[in-house]
Amino acid sequence: MSGSLCWLRAASLLRRAPLRWGARPLSQAAAGDGGRGSRESVERLVRAHPVVVFMKGNPAQPLCGFSNAVVQILRLHGVQDFQAYDVLQDADLRQGIKNYSNWPTIPQVYLNGEFVGGCDILLQMHQNGDLVEELKKLGIHSALLDAEKDQDKK
Repeated sequence: MSGSLCWLRAASLLRRAPLRWGARPLSQAAAGDGGRGSRESVERLVRAHPVVVFMKGNPAQPLCGFSNAVVQILRLHGVQDFQAYDVLQDADLRQGIKNYSNWPTIPQVYLNGEFVGGCDILLQMHQNGDLVEELKKLGIHSALLDAEKDQDKK
């Protein structure tokens, strides 16, 4: 799916729940290592939380459509507790995360320290149900399961 179609489809599907979480500022997130994008620093960030997103902007104010779509997908699943890092605040981190994952684009999503992919991969996982299963492995109950139960009752 092309990038613009990915964003348009995600945007049309996912405009619902209000934002309930925020991201720690990058200066706090990378404290002690100066925010540098070394492999060790990036690995610490990736493993610091079960759900980690490297994005442009922050969940309250994404600065690109793909980052917004990732936030909306997580929101749709009811994932309220995730760590987000704004790569626009630190050029070294922006390049460091690309080197770490060997993936050239932002946003990047990590579940339990493992690289999942970007917007297109997360959208595909959402559409085919894989995201529900991956979240379950992390002990996160997808809000979509509750929505399906409610729909079945009607």
